[in-house]
Amino acid sequence: MKVNVCKTDPRATLPTYGSADAAGADLYALDGALIKAGATVLIHTGISMEIPKGYVGLVYARSGLATKKGLAPANKVGVIDSDYRGEIMVALHNHGAEDREIAAGERIAQIVLTPYLTAEFTETDILSDTDRGAGGFGSTGNK
Repeated sequence: MKVNVCKTDPRATLPTYGSADAAGADLYALDGALIKAGATVLIHTGISMEIPKGYVGLVYARSGLATKKGLAPANKVGVIDSDYRGEIMVALHNHGAEDREIAAGERIAQIVLTPYLTAEFTETDILSDTDRGAGGFGSTGNK
């Protein structure tokens, strides 16, 4: 699938895949930033995308950045809708106890393009029965 990407800044790096079978394409920081312990900083990528209709760009943490530096998207998973044409930015949160630096051009997150369904929500008084029923958090564990 071809996806049009515009650089909103000439210093920007286009997304890249780390391997032939990678699901997520790396997103790169446009500028360096200091992220204090417990703080969140909005990191610019300098790119915008034309995500095809019927697809969504889901922005996830990079496992290495999360485990080695404690940095991950503040909203856990960012959602880039197909009708959004603005710059893609990542709100990186520092979960650690030490301040961390992001360098210009560093890989800060990954974006996965995936199809989605749009539901038609219909109000009803009764839902169908299942074995689980209304069992919530932890209800499917060992009994």
